[in-house]
Amino acid sequence: MALPVIPVRSDEQQPARTGVVVIGGGIVGVCTTLFLAEQGVPVVLCEKGIIAGEQSSRNLGWCRKMGRDPRELPLIIDSMRLWNGMDQHVQGNTGFTTCGTMYFADNSEELDRHEAWMEHARQYQLDTRLVTDADIHRIMPGAAGHWAGGLYTPSDGRAEPQQAAPAIAEAARRAGATVLTNCAVRGIERQAGRVAAVVTERGRIACDTVVLAGGAWSSLFCANLGIRLPQLKIRTSVFSTDKLDGAPEVSGLGSGFITRKRQDGGYNLMEKGGETYDLVPDSVRYFRNFLPVAKQNGGRLRYRLGERWIEEAGYKRSWGLDETTVFEKVRVLDPAPNAASLAAGRANAIKHFPVFGKTIEAVRWAGMIDVTPDAVPVISTVDAVPGFIIATGFSGHGFGIGPGAGRMIADMARGATPAVDPTPFRIGRFDEGPVKPGPAI
Repeated sequence: MALPVIPVRSDEQQPARTGVVVIGGGIVGVCTTLFLAEQGVPVVLCEKGIIAGEQSSRNLGWCRKMGRDPRELPLIIDSMRLWNGMDQHVQGNTGFTTCGTMYFADNSEELDRHEAWMEHARQYQLDTRLVTDADIHRIMPGAAGHWAGGLYTPSDGRAEPQQAAPAIAEAARRAGATVLTNCAVRGIERQAGRVAAVVTERGRIACDTVVLAGGAWSSLFCANLGIRLPQLKIRTSVFSTDKLDGAPEVSGLGSGFITRKRQDGGYNLMEKGGETYDLVPDSVRYFRNFLPVAKQNGGRLRYRLGERWIEEAGYKRSWGLDETTVFEKVRVLDPAPNAASLAAGRANAIKHFPVFGKTIEAVRWAGMIDVTPDAVPVISTVDAVPGFIIATGFSGHGFGIGPGAGRMIADMARGATPAVDPTPFRIGRFDEGPVKPGPAI
């Protein structure tokens, strides 16, 4: 199990009617709820388990502009403006701080990719810059060995995943939202084709708009509506250390490890490239959509056929709204961490920063990242179901981008023009031909 998440109490009463129902209490769902409530929109947040129980509390906590797909840059720029004032905004502790992010380049080929990405940084006037090996040793004291260079963004930050979404959810409640935990949404009722209500395990909530921010569960939820959403899951493993002095303040990625400091002085570490892709029935169902990215990644993905195939083969893809669903049976998706990946990440971190050899592992955990074929989220209305908005597939980028995405989704839900154009995130792009990840690093 991951580090303990700050608990958020559930409101006792489920309203009979509201304006918008948000499904999913991760970072995107709570941010959407907050911005709707602050605009005076009646909104109910329904979470099947606990707030931030899944990937929104299990990620590293990076809030980075650097290395993103160009389509995401406008959203993360907006998100970083929000993160910088978030504690004051929500009158709580999200743990956000500016720390900088460093991507190491082991060789000239990696450095060339970093330099190519700089064209996107310049377009948005980011403070990202190429650095030399000497710069790395100056910016990150204690580094051992040498690199061909790196990519550095001083204004990138980090926040605490176990604190951030709960703090934002509490602020949403104070702004007028209803927050329901342990309250799974079974499905959507329609009248004349458009959204009329949701049915939860506690009963019906009439509404005009539904936002699905269900993370790894979104594709299955959509299946019951007859909506094809190509989305798969990748399992990542992370461990935390006890408090450590003398390790880098700057978050780092490269040479087989990823690390970032926590607010309590400890560190979160994982292996770069240590993700595991569990083969499941959806792997066959969405094979055509994911084939281009599978070819692009070559042998870098770790495939595994095991109990997840059997488990997910048992998930019903069509059910009645009076039936108990898998969303009620699996309150929190809690996969087992990969011990070999964690050992490799630790060894690589120690190799390049020997101070990590002094650490004691405190907790280890794993999470399921919801991914799309081009590693860019779906933030989209659905023509076939007016009043339904999908916000999922953030592909490991959702924590940092959550505030900007939430504000954009809230604007979409209340019929306002979003500050960021949602067109690149439309669900229809998967029907327009093969897609694959853009020039992200």
